[in-house]
Amino acid sequence: MVEEAFESSLRYGCNTCPYIYNIRRKVSSRTFPKLKELDYIMGGAAAWENVDSTDAVCPKCAYGKAFFMQLQTRSADEPMTTFYRCCNHKCAHNWRD
Repeated sequence: MVEEAFESSLRYGCNTCPYIYNIRRKVSSRTFPKLKELDYIMGGAAAWENVDSTDAVCPKCAYGKAFFMQLQTRSADEPMTTFYRCCNHKCAHNWRD
């Protein structure tokens, strides 16, 4: 258990005995989880094989056609999320609406 002793110092105190340890310096660290790729979550490249295309413009290369699919990513009372993939095979940029 960490408890405040004075205004600027902290100390550990044992819950079962009267032992108290003064903290000399603060140690902190941050770790960031590695995010999964969008294709991996949606089923990989095979998920895009038999999908429809639309006249959506790619925000990366400005190509005028894109494949799309809709998935229910949130609760059932919210609308489905539309995922797009650029039809230009050199770009193949993924985005969502």
